Amino acid sequence: MIETAFAKINLALHVRARRGDGYHELETLFAFVDAGDALSAVPAARDELRTVGEFATQLDDPFDNIVAKALSVLPHGAGWSVTLEKNLPVAAGLGGGSADAGAIFRMVEREFGLPDDWKERAAKLGADVPACVRSSTAIGRGTGTDLEFIDNDLSGAPALLVNPRVPLSTGPVFKGWDGIDRGAMPQGSARAIAEGGRNDLEAPAIALCPVIADVLAALAQTGAWLSRMSGSGATCFALYDSEAERAAAAQAIANRHPGWWQLSGKLR
Repeated sequence: MIETAFAKINLALHVRARRGDGYHELETLFAFVDAGDALSAVPAARDELRTVGEFATQLDDPFDNIVAKALSVLPHGAGWSVTLEKNLPVAAGLGGGSADAGAIFRMVEREFGLPDDWKERAAKLGADVPACVRSSTAIGRGTGTDLEFIDNDLSGAPALLVNPRVPLSTGPVFKGWDGIDRGAMPQGSARAIAEGGRNDLEAPAIALCPVIADVLAALAQTGAWLSRMSGSGATCFALYDSEAERAAAAQAIANRHPGWWQLSGKLR
């Protein structure tokens, strides 16, 4: 069994209010790139998890990994031996852990089907997990778990993801939000929402991790029609009209900032 955990980006992320439970009311537009972590699994006597790849050493105790937690809440026989190739940076605004869990849900769905309450089980693992299970463009409301899947006029759009290799935890970024409601996310097509939207977490993220401003500035100089921070950072993305423009941008970023991580792909 083989599955890709597709990198999640937030084309727009509007923070509307703080909630009493410690979460925030959000409006966001989830999109997914056609690349990410790679998972493979074979039946086993009990669940096992092995991590490999560039960012494997950044993961915590594998028994506390969200992949192991996803397996624990889904029927999948006696057990699976899973290998997770961690290609996405950790604590990067790409929903990497959530995407990994989403991949497990899809693998279980193919082999056994999902229980009727899979959305609730996914949401308990993390606010981004339900969106990552389907990995399709969707509007997320509430904490991000109330999903409305929309037609995607951005499917196939060339995308470049760039991370300065600085991890950034979600909690402090949300805590740094100034509490000002700057208005609802626009309506319309995925492109219209992306173009008219914003990411309300950019300012608090930059306050904690100033290099994000350098990444955004570098992407803004590459001819992208949109560049923005994803999620709570520190990864930023840029969208282009052609693969040639994206390739040129990727090369320019690599030449100027060889230490930064990047990933090229297309929106699903």
